[in-house]
Amino acid sequence: MGKMKTHKASAKRFSLTGTGKVKMNHCGRRHKLGLKDSKRKRQLRKASYVSDTRMDDLKRLLPYS
Repeated sequence: MGKMKTHKASAKRFSLTGTGKVKMNHCGRRHKLGLKDSKRKRQLRKASYVSDTRMDDLKRLLPYS
């Protein structure tokens, strides 16, 4: 049986932590920043973790991470 392929777009956006959680950055920080208030932009700066409902999908996309 051949190797499973890593989904490269997902590999660039998500990373696995040592405990097995999937870490991600928020979207919405590229343009139209004048419309967003400072609090929202500040909160989007921080990385967060993927919810448990999406974990199974991402583990399938990133088999060797």
